[in-house]
Amino acid sequence: MQFAYKAKESSGKATEGTVEAADQRAAMARLREQRLSVTEIKPAPAKKSKKGKVDNKDVVMFSRQLSTLVSAGVPIVQGLNILEAQAESPAFKSVVGSLRTDIESGLSIADAMKKHPQAFTELYVAMIKAGEVGGILDTILERLSGFLESAEALRAKVKSALMYPTVVFSAAGIITIFLIVFVIPIFKDIFGSFGAELPFLTRVIIGISDFLRAKLLYVLPFIGLGVWLFKKWMKTDQGQEKIDDISLKLPIFGILLKKVAIAKFTRTLGTLIKSGVPILQGLETVAKTAGNKVIERAINNSRDSIKEGGRISDPLKKANIFPPMVIQMISVGEETGGLDNMLNRIADFYDQEVDTAVKGLTSMIEPIIIIVLGVVVGTIVIAMFMPMFALGDMVG
Repeated sequence: MQFAYKAKESSGKATEGTVEAADQRAAMARLREQRLSVTEIKPAPAKKSKKGKVDNKDVVMFSRQLSTLVSAGVPIVQGLNILEAQAESPAFKSVVGSLRTDIESGLSIADAMKKHPQAFTELYVAMIKAGEVGGILDTILERLSGFLESAEALRAKVKSALMYPTVVFSAAGIITIFLIVFVIPIFKDIFGSFGAELPFLTRVIIGISDFLRAKLLYVLPFIGLGVWLFKKWMKTDQGQEKIDDISLKLPIFGILLKKVAIAKFTRTLGTLIKSGVPILQGLETVAKTAGNKVIERAINNSRDSIKEGGRISDPLKKANIFPPMVIQMISVGEETGGLDNMLNRIADFYDQEVDTAVKGLTSMIEPIIIIVLGVVVGTIVIAMFMPMFALGDMVG
């Protein structure tokens, strides 16, 4: 814990600050080692960094710049002071300032970063810890920035693939509801003057319109309740695992999501092993950052297998998620002692596969969207014009 103190230096100059220690006695001992005469010491209030969203780009830039400063021989505290001064995001500036204060008070870099999960993931902290222990912090920071850039590029590819259909279907849904609620009632009044029975399809569309207009205010709360309950269920372990399992089996998007998951798993584990993180700790970290419960379970099974003297590849094979090529390459990497290089090769291959899948998905989605929109809008238009055709026949 941290203690705030006021003290006098050997020259008689008054000073104050914070120190990290297990208890007050240990804090006093640490200050005496610094030749300070303590006049007041008490537990420091928990310092809160600004709870804003920290952009991944800020973390990537921070990692690369700190790596450059550390490589140039700049002390870590001085480097953090420089990066704090030039940080543009108020939330991230607060995080860097808090890091500097904690490290000054004797906390390790990894432990200081662990206090800010909104900025530094478990993966990030694990790699920094390995860099501190191995004395290769600058190298680890360089690898981290490269890893984060690859992960950000992968995330951007998936977003671009999903954004187009989401926007188009949302716009189509709004237009369809507008037609049903506001336009069809006008046609209904016109059709009412015909004095003849309307076609079945027209009656169905008008029935939907009447229902929405009369019951929409009553239906919306039930829809909201259903969405809220679904979100609550999704937050449970059982719900997350079910949704993740279904998402990997979807006809179109499932293939893309599976390739993204494989690329993320292999890149993350390969980077951790290459950075000197023990294999068991690496698998534990990768499982927590997998983002998919099905993948997480398979990774945890691999970790248990290694604990019992087994291999990584056998439980992954039983999960029926990873393609045979991936299993075979991991198995070869284990046997040859080059698992980190093999994992990174797999990640490079699947990054290219994701690129190809995104392009293929985009070209496939466009005609599907056109067909769906054509069917929906065409059904409404045909339903509205069928009575007019019937009226023409009656006049004829």
